[in-house]
Amino acid sequence: MNLTILPGKPFPLGATVYKKGVNFALYSENASAVELCLFNADNSPGERIRMAEKTDLIWHVFIEGLKPGQLYGYRVEGPYEPENGHRFNPNKLLLDPYAKAISGTIEWDDALYGYEIGNENEDLSFSETDSAPFLPKSVVVDPDFDWQEDCSPSLAYHNTVIYEAHVKGLTKLHPGVPEELRGTYAGIAHPEIIAYLKKLGITALELMPVHHFVSDRSLKEKGLSNYWGYNSLGFFAPDSRYSASGNQGQQVAEFKNMVKELHKAGIQVILDVVYNHTAEGNQMGPTLSFKGIDNASYYRLTEDKRYYNDYTGTGNTLNAYLPNVLRLMMDSLRYWITEMHVDGFRFDLAATLARELHEVNRLSAFFDIIHQDPVISQVKLIAEPWDVGEGGYQVGKFPPGWAEWNGKYRDCIRDYWNGSENTLAEFADRITGSSDLYKDYRRPTASINFITAHDGFTLNDLVSYNEKHNDANGEDNNDGESHN
Repeated sequence: MNLTILPGKPFPLGATVYKKGVNFALYSENASAVELCLFNADNSPGERIRMAEKTDLIWHVFIEGLKPGQLYGYRVEGPYEPENGHRFNPNKLLLDPYAKAISGTIEWDDALYGYEIGNENEDLSFSETDSAPFLPKSVVVDPDFDWQEDCSPSLAYHNTVIYEAHVKGLTKLHPGVPEELRGTYAGIAHPEIIAYLKKLGITALELMPVHHFVSDRSLKEKGLSNYWGYNSLGFFAPDSRYSASGNQGQQVAEFKNMVKELHKAGIQVILDVVYNHTAEGNQMGPTLSFKGIDNASYYRLTEDKRYYNDYTGTGNTLNAYLPNVLRLMMDSLRYWITEMHVDGFRFDLAATLARELHEVNRLSAFFDIIHQDPVISQVKLIAEPWDVGEGGYQVGKFPPGWAEWNGKYRDCIRDYWNGSENTLAEFADRITGSSDLYKDYRRPTASINFITAHDGFTLNDLVSYNEKHNDANGEDNNDGESHN
């Protein structure tokens, strides 16, 4: 490969395509060295390039001669001191946090961990095994796409009917969709599905996570998978498992075409996004991206920096208090709006993002930045207004400009429906806009009224069972919420 290596620029972060080549930029405050690793189309190792330039904690290089479709990853050197929050290990290939596409899924192996599995010192040990053969690669993506004057349908909240759906589940068994398109972005764009959505009268399709996600090793070893996708690793990359056209960047164009076709039908696209944690888990989890790039600069660590604050129940919490993490979140949101043309977001466990230190603060930096952002502030912003930490139930307390999943509406309507006693007064409040929650500085349209969603009984189950029946997925009916 005939490549010319130039200093490049620190912005934008990620891999950016220009006429003569590609610019690479990676944030790492505590790294001592960063190596860009290129891979051939067959996944075999190619050039390894030392990134000599560092500007304002961002490592960068420009490679002339590279084109879209190029596979790459990073190796980052620095101290391996888990007790001080540092978990650098150059034996581990790392995904670019700003990768616009990821070439496939993880092949689980002990090599993906920064420490030696089975060592008596656990995560304080150091693994020298190369993880590259087992990790999918980041992909350089061509941003060009013919949007054909696409624009978002203009729909106020009071005219919005939201349909929550799973990309695979919506079309996988649909007889009217060609078999090769079922379960994909292209399947949703098929005329049969769009006609079905229009017949239902919905105006917005809210897709469960499409950010590239990971199925945990424990699930894979049981022959299971993370179906819902609330285990993100790539906040810019549409997951390739939902692509009918390929995983070398084709998934990006396929997603864009889905949005374009839905917009033509007057249907908005809302994404369920998970910025509160990543798929790397706690101190015993794998080293796939952030943990090896700069663990202490991405995650909330306890006073003993070996361990992670866990407000999400998943092992870690991204530290939205740090400027570089806020930038990552804002850049991701802006990318999905400006480049992918989505119309809004539903934020998973949004109370976690409001935590400055430990308390939930509705005027936290995350909300301040979104409120003043000229792009993000103009789309639909919907909070799941709780997390698993202390004081995490924040229904009715989000700032102006935000709507909320109204869990009180859900519970009250169910109780009333079941004939529970003493529910009429609250039912009156809920059915008329929950003025007890939204009377001060927001209108009733801030309430997203719903009866069921993905994190409880389906609507069919709700009217069929008193108890959950998660019998088919190998968890002995222990998973999911029991409360009906």
